[in-house]
Amino acid sequence: MSDKKIATRQSYGEKLAELGEKNENIVVLDADLSTATKTGIFAKKFPERFINVGIAEQNMMGIAAGLSTFGKIPYVSTFAVFAAGRAYDQIRNSIAYPKLNVKICATHSGITVGEDGATHQMIEDISLMRTLPNMTVISTSDDTQTRWAVEEISKINGPVYLRLSRLATDVIYNENQKFEIGKGIQIGEGTDATIISTGVCTAEAIKAMEILKSKNINVRVVDIHTIKPIDSELIIKCAKETGRIITVEDHNIIGGLGSAVCEVLSQNYPTKVEMLGIKDKFGKSGKAEELMHDFEIDCDAILKKIENV
Repeated sequence: MSDKKIATRQSYGEKLAELGEKNENIVVLDADLSTATKTGIFAKKFPERFINVGIAEQNMMGIAAGLSTFGKIPYVSTFAVFAAGRAYDQIRNSIAYPKLNVKICATHSGITVGEDGATHQMIEDISLMRTLPNMTVISTSDDTQTRWAVEEISKINGPVYLRLSRLATDVIYNENQKFEIGKGIQIGEGTDATIISTGVCTAEAIKAMEILKSKNINVRVVDIHTIKPIDSELIIKCAKETGRIITVEDHNIIGGLGSAVCEVLSQNYPTKVEMLGIKDKFGKSGKAEELMHDFEIDCDAILKKIENV
C-alpha cells in the first residue's frame, strides 16, 4: 500500500476527462457542484458535452434518462445525499425501471464528508441503490480502482451507481492490478478471520491486517468493490476457510455491505457476522478521521473487534 493519498472523487474527475477523449457519446451532468465533484475537469475539456443543471437534482436525472435514449452515455454527478436521497424517485422510475444507460456517480458519501455534518453525510445510499432492480452498485476503495471503474461502467448497458468519497485515502493497488465487476479482491491468506470491507474502510482493514500479523494473528482482507452483484462465491469461500467474518463500512449497518454479506451467508453457509459501521444513527460534524474513530470504522476499531474475542 502506497503512502500516497488521493480522494476517489479526484480520480473520478481525472479519468472521466480521459474517457471523454475515447468516447464522444459520453456526456456529463452536474447540479452546480462541479468543483467539488471534479466533473469540472471534464467541463473544461468538453464544454459542449457538459450540462450544469443548477440545483435541480431530480430534473438532472430526468434529463440524463432522456439523453440515454438517444445513444448518449450520461455520467451524472452530485453529492450522494442529493443523488440517492433527493432524486431517488427519478432514479427508480425514470432510470432503473426502464433500465436506461445512466451512470450515477455520487461523491461525498458516508460520514467521511466530515465537517458538512449529518445533513450531508449519506449513510443510506448503498441500501437504497442495491434494492433497485437492474442497478449495479460499486463502491471503490482507492485511486487505481476508481479509474478502472469509471471506464468499466461505460461498457455496461444499464444503470450504475458509483459511490465516491471526499476523503483522500491511501492508494492500495498498483496499475497492474486486475479488477472485474462482481468479483471481490482477496488480500492475504490469513485463516484466523476475514475482514470484508468496501470504500474508504479498505485501507483501514489492510492496516489492521498488518498490525495483527505482528501479533501472530493472521487475517485476510476482502475488498468488495461491487456491492451488487456481490461476489457470493468469495464470501462463502472465506467463511469456510476462516470461520469468522467481520464487515466494515462507512455506511449504516442496516442495508449496507454487512447486510449484503449476511444475506449471502444465511442462505449458503450460515456464519456469525460481526458488523462495523454506522449503528442506526445519523452522523455529526467533525474531521473525517476523528469521525471514523468515533463511529468505530477505523483501524483501531477493527483491531479491538478482532482481539477482543
